[in-house]
Amino acid sequence: MDFEFIKEVIPLYADAAALTLKIALAGIALSFVLGLACALAVYYRVPVLRRLVSFYIALSRNTPLLIQLFFLYFALPNLGIRLSAFACCVIGLTFLGGSYMEETFRSALESVSVSQIESGLCVGLRKRQVMGYVIFPQAASVSIPGLCANIMFLIKETSVFSIVAVADLMFVAKDLIGLYYKTSESLLLLALSYFVLLLPVSILASYAERRLRYAQFGNS
Repeated sequence: MDFEFIKEVIPLYADAAALTLKIALAGIALSFVLGLACALAVYYRVPVLRRLVSFYIALSRNTPLLIQLFFLYFALPNLGIRLSAFACCVIGLTFLGGSYMEETFRSALESVSVSQIESGLCVGLRKRQVMGYVIFPQAASVSIPGLCANIMFLIKETSVFSIVAVADLMFVAKDLIGLYYKTSESLLLLALSYFVLLLPVSILASYAERRLRYAQFGNS
């Protein structure tokens, strides 16, 4: 193991990790918005939107992120639409993540018992108020473990971004292996980099689950 080489290339991995995290945060934030919007459309049974959401989820979850990136980066220019590699990665991660977030939000919304909703309506709350004061707070607490799992999944999915020439962690690792044949050192730093990115999320997820369990949130 060449520790001198490791010391020299650590800054490259730090820059790549920052770019990876930037793309991941943008994609995860947008997937939250997309997933919640789709979940509400399904929960309220909006006729046309519900069918569109079903089609979107089927398309997103049954096609690999790699294929989605290929389409965005290589196929769209043939249609006159050119996107930067960064934009392709964010859109691809949002497209994939939104479907997983939708499933998490939808199941959380449906976990709130009908009796609580009816009780809210009986005391004079409007439907919007029932959603804001009764359904959403409970659904949010129930969804936290699933959301944390989705976040970790999406961060790990960023490992395919190098296919569109984004200088992320995987790109740097493959580049160094090709240039210097330092396979063990490059892969060790790659694994450690993802470990550093994912460890805080894992710790926060465990903490949130313990808090929810102690408080018994979501129990009817």
